[in-house]
Amino acid sequence: QLQLVESGGGLVQPGGSLRLSCATSGFSLVYYAIGWFRQAPGKERERVSCISRSGSNTNYADSVKGRFTISRDNAKNTVYLQMNSLKPEDTTIYYCAARYGSSCVSGNYDYWGQGTQVTVSS
Repeated sequence: QLQLVESGGGLVQPGGSLRLSCATSGFSLVYYAIGWFRQAPGKERERVSCISRSGSNTNYADSVKGRFTISRDNAKNTVYLQMNSLKPEDTTIYYCAARYGSSCVSGNYDYWGQGTQVTVSS
């Protein structure tokens, strides 16, 4: 059974950092591109970042560029999102998702995790 499980969310002060993890099981991560998404209440879902199957290509939303870094460890079947300089507007639930194929910027994501809450507040 293919699963993605996010962890690492929590409450952090503005300017702080969190590292989210997306642990995968039931499939071979090496064949999948991975994306991190978020959707704040009343807003459209936003792809925050993604990483290609090989890890050689990454992509970031303008809103997080320079603050967030995505990485993957296929040996550990895990993808990470390092989030620095967090802002209150980063507050929402973060989801990781997988799509079969090399590119992370085109095509649909087929498998989704349940999400982890990130709250940035003083």
